[in-house]
Amino acid sequence: MNDSPALADRILDGALACVARVGVAKTTLDDVAREAGCARATVYRSFPGRHALFRALLDREVAALGARALAAAAAADTLADAVAGVILVGAETFHSHPALGFVLAHEPELVAPQLSFERGSAMLLATADLIAPAFTRFLSADRAARLGEWVTRLTLSYLCDPSDYVRLDDPAQVRELVDAFVLPGITRSSAFASASSGEGALQ
Repeated sequence: MNDSPALADRILDGALACVARVGVAKTTLDDVAREAGCARATVYRSFPGRHALFRALLDREVAALGARALAAAAAADTLADAVAGVILVGAETFHSHPALGFVLAHEPELVAPQLSFERGSAMLLATADLIAPAFTRFLSADRAARLGEWVTRLTLSYLCDPSDYVRLDDPAQVRELVDAFVLPGITRSSAFASASSGEGALQ
């Protein structure tokens, strides 16, 4: 990107609106330029091609999701509240993001490769790294990273294959899931490690 951050954001906002309306495959640089109120050459000067544009858009939206998740965790008083807050933010974004909604409904072939095999593993690790800081007030960095990956896998699993027993848009059900299954796993593994090393329970 060679132009100002404000212009770049305007272009990315235009791209987001286009994807929400017609999807990734049908969005052209001309469409984005019209939506952003600038010339096609300006779009190309900022993002040299569709791939660069969509990569920047994805990076921005993921970073925004991470920031919201960290903010939710920062407002929590306990580890359970922090984990539940992160899951709820992820679920809310999944269900309300207009561009993601269009892609999931009409272009699932673009999403599936990102969740499979090497790409899927890389995506999970990147997302885990993004949200791990949400838990470092309560856990060591290593255990926060492991919890971040676990929360990412669990959240994606329930979002991509909804359960009749747990709705991730229901705070009470999310908290019950965290209390019953997530926290016991991390605290018991921490206690086992502590017994072996002589360290504190959640170090």
